[in-house]
Order: sequence, then structure tokens, then C-alpha cells
Amino acid sequence: MDDTLIRIMRLAGRGYTCSQILLKMALEDRGNENPELVRAMEGLAYGCGSGWATCGALTGGCCVLALACGKGTDAETSSERLPLMLQELTDWFVEKAKGENGGISCESIVGEAGPAASRETCGMLVAETYARTMEILFRNGFDPAGESL
Repeated sequence: MDDTLIRIMRLAGRGYTCSQILLKMALEDRGNENPELVRAMEGLAYGCGSGWATCGALTGGCCVLALACGKGTDAETSSERLPLMLQELTDWFVEKAKGENGGISCESIVGEAGPAASRETCGMLVAETYARTMEILFRNGFDPAGESL
């Protein structure tokens, strides 16, 4: 078991959801905390609460990409690479989730058991999504720790 999966399991054990876990780990890697943002990320969990919408691992991963290179203040601009990075992560996730689960909604991934089954079912998917997100950032010249490459 690698360090990422251990971190995910610890955060899940403390009650964080998939989307929160992805962002919380990204913030920790940057040496930051942002409880308000982590709290807001819970709105993406379990397909925005219904199970029918897109898995929070994908939407959370997209938020991590935007954290690194999106617009956050009036003085900033989003990276021109962000749309392509978002598309790359989405394409990868769609291929992976549809191939293994038949869809990208939370309900497709965890089945009828709902959020109660998500810890076992989703841990590896969250870990793989985090790894892919970090890979995309590095390949596009962004340091997930928030430092210049």
C-alpha cells in the first residue's frame, strides 16, 4: 500500500468525502489549509448528493487542477493550459470508470449500496485520480506544491 492510499484511508476514516480528500491532500502538499474550501467540496460528493451526477473523484480532481492554475483574484488569469488539462483528466476518468463500472456517475461506480459502500469501492479510484492529476500538473509545468518549476 502506498503513501497516497494511506493518506486517503486516514482522511476517509475521519469522515471526508472523495472530493474533499483530493482537495485536502492538494492543500496539504502546498502547505496550506482552507477549511471553507474543503467544506464546500462536500457539495460535489456522491454525485452532488444524488448519486446520479459525475463522481466526486473526477470533479474533485478538476478542482485540484484549477487550484494550481486557475484564476483566484482580480489580478490573476487562468492558465491557457487549464482547459486542456481538465479535458485530459476527464477523458482518462471516463475511459477508466466506464470500462470498469459502466459510467461516471457515483451510482454507476458504487452501485445500489450508495455512499456506505464508497470507502471500499472508491479508495483506489480516488488514489488513481490523485496520481493522474499530479502527473498532468507536472507535465504541464505546474508544481502541485505551489512552487515554480
